[in-house]
Amino acid sequence: MFRRTRNLSMMIGMTPSKIKVAVTLSPGLVERARARVAVGEYSSLSAFVEHAIGCQLAAEADFDSIIDEMLDATGGPPSAAERAEARRLLDGSAA
Repeated sequence: MFRRTRNLSMMIGMTPSKIKVAVTLSPGLVERARARVAVGEYSSLSAFVEHAIGCQLAAEADFDSIIDEMLDATGGPPSAAERAEARRLLDGSAA
């Protein structure tokens, strides 16, 4: 069943392929992003922002994966005693 909405192509219950959001950015970032759009690196400011968010999420997932691999290779998360020793060393009280 179809119902007229703001987006005439949407069916009831369908998720839109894109969702419009408003964000607040510093003028310098917007200027730099628009420059990338102006030279044709991206088709629009929205495309640039979508790419940047995708890259950030992928980087975080990669980081989580690396941490998991490191924990597996070293026997898991540090124990309470290991954390205490690390804190002591980082606080400079080891000297």
